[in-house]
Amino acid sequence: MPSPKQGAQPPSIDELYMERDFYIGLALALSSSIFIGSSFIIKKIGLMRLSRVGSVRASAGGFGYLRDWIWWAGLICMGVGEAANFAAYAFAPASLVTPLGALSVIVAAVMASKFLKERLNLLGKLGCFLCIVGSTIIVIHSPKEGEVEDLDLLINMLQDPTFITYVVLILSLSLFIGCCIGPRYGHKHVAVYILLCSAIGSLTVMSCKALGLALRDTLSGKSNDFGMWLPYFLIIVTVVFVGIQVNYLNKALDIFNTSIVTPIYYVIFTTLVITASAILFKEWRHMRAEDIIGDLCGFFVVIVAVILLNAFREMDISLSDVKGIMRPKRELLHSSHKGAQYEDYLNDSEERGPLKPQYGTNYLNA
Repeated sequence: MPSPKQGAQPPSIDELYMERDFYIGLALALSSSIFIGSSFIIKKIGLMRLSRVGSVRASAGGFGYLRDWIWWAGLICMGVGEAANFAAYAFAPASLVTPLGALSVIVAAVMASKFLKERLNLLGKLGCFLCIVGSTIIVIHSPKEGEVEDLDLLINMLQDPTFITYVVLILSLSLFIGCCIGPRYGHKHVAVYILLCSAIGSLTVMSCKALGLALRDTLSGKSNDFGMWLPYFLIIVTVVFVGIQVNYLNKALDIFNTSIVTPIYYVIFTTLVITASAILFKEWRHMRAEDIIGDLCGFFVVIVAVILLNAFREMDISLSDVKGIMRPKRELLHSSHKGAQYEDYLNDSEERGPLKPQYGTNYLNA
């Protein structure tokens, strides 16, 4: 008797290649987060070592770090991470690669706690855990099929009216913020420069993904895409847009606290990248409703994790504080009652003025 599974069709060669490309892109994205997160700590160790031997610090205009091999190791580590991130866009959807960039924050936080003795509070540890959970959900539910197979198809996609409208809106918004809103309100509202940086960044990612596709096809011998004009145009666009991003992100970091800039930038940038990728590459057109909901839920979990890791890093909260809350009500009421009595006594003392020695202890008993 034939088995019931005999009627099932084996996966085609194209499906196998799509699945292989997905896991290659996933591996590159994960390795990119590890290298980039580690690079910050390695460079910090090099800078701290220089400050201990009396070299002029980088913030004071010193360049002694250029002679330190640890700092160069960190820079090389960052270069490898950025190259892996760039290559990941050629194999996996941008809606998968971009949110996974939050894992570099976990790597940096854990390594800083281990090697720099920077304390990671309870909220930070919860943020690390939630970031791993959210990233896992994104990997499970993200689109796994290729969006575009060659540069000719990409040229047709670039001519889509919806994507052209998106590009015009982004460039108009960026120009309006850079010329009108930024000079007036950029130093007052943290979202102004971050919105401009994120908007341009969404176009940068699309350009990097297209350029990575051209490099992949050329290196594999599938086609000679660099015989066309589009890859050279993409290189120019990428360089210009990256320069704009760095400029306005540095402005935001110079004016506002890093713990505020980092989560807001991650949320706006990732949201716009996912939107641009969905418009250009139609990544979600073959996804089931539960996968779309799961992908969005994973993204929201990562957002919460990034906020916990950055916005509350200075709070001194540990597991012992939580254990204190879990004590019996009688103990909590007793301690709070004693605390309230002491607070009332302090308020009374402030109203009566400084203690006068001639009243003796009767003044306290009054």
